[in-house]
Amino acid sequence: MQRLKHGSVTLESVLLLISFSCFVFKGLADYIPPAKLDGFVYENRALNYDTILIEAFYDPVCPDSRDSWPPLKKALSYYGDRVSLVVHLLPLPYHDNAFVASRALHIANGLNRSATFPLLEWFFKHQEKYYGAKTHYLSRAAIVDQIAKSVTEVVGSSDYHSIKSRFNDTKTDLQTRVSFKYAASRGVYGTPFFYVNGFLLPDTGSAVDYNTWRKVIDPLIGRKSVKNEDSLHFFL
Repeated sequence: MQRLKHGSVTLESVLLLISFSCFVFKGLADYIPPAKLDGFVYENRALNYDTILIEAFYDPVCPDSRDSWPPLKKALSYYGDRVSLVVHLLPLPYHDNAFVASRALHIANGLNRSATFPLLEWFFKHQEKYYGAKTHYLSRAAIVDQIAKSVTEVVGSSDYHSIKSRFNDTKTDLQTRVSFKYAASRGVYGTPFFYVNGFLLPDTGSAVDYNTWRKVIDPLIGRKSVKNEDSLHFFL
């Protein structure tokens, strides 16, 4: 290629520099932190240093995510406000309609936070409607229409047309993409994945039963109690 020179700088190098700058700035734009932390807080429990934090990465149409929810919910009920849960969504590309279902949860959370987990449970109960042979001959528009009607019933505070329009809203699309990118940034590649106080729980990718949750959390509760007693003796 013929090079046009101006002093010691070639036209080729200038074009290369411009292309590189565009690439860098585009990359930075893609990784701007979101306005709020990703995830849905269960029962609006407080997130602080005095609670044990469980982070669950779920796909609403994943059978293993579905099977892991009842024992985790039972454990949350047992421990009460000593344990907090944040659910992050990872719409897996090999699960049909996972992105649409995840987007529906973001829509529900934006309209009525108390409806988020009932809708998640609704997906777990009816998820077979949205993957496999039952969806082979359904268009994406038909799937969105069905899900929008279900969201309307669960949320109960908005009309169908208002909810359906949010599936065309770039904001809910971005929120769902952020959830995917956040999961990827944490090294999550399947569902369900669980972190406890920031550390990955072994044997992820499959359901964790209630007894396992007790074995994981009971010692942590005990350590907190000992630490609190030591602090009390120190001040006395």
